[in-house]
Amino acid sequence: MNIQINGEKHEIRSGETLAGLVKTLHAQKKQRIAVLLNDDLISADKQAGHILKEGDRVEILTFAGGG
Repeated sequence: MNIQINGEKHEIRSGETLAGLVKTLHAQKKQRIAVLLNDDLISADKQAGHILKEGDRVEILTFAGGG
């Protein structure tokens, strides 16, 4: 199944959840992130309930501090 992640095409397994995808991509990172699915912000507690579909667009945004 094909989706877009941060503007790039990726093939993922059928039935993958948004939470599973985020965990796979950010397993070792300690960053705070925001996740958008088809331009809708999805909170961390709701990501497990979203099963990804062909053509979905996922954006994973990291927060950057500055001063």
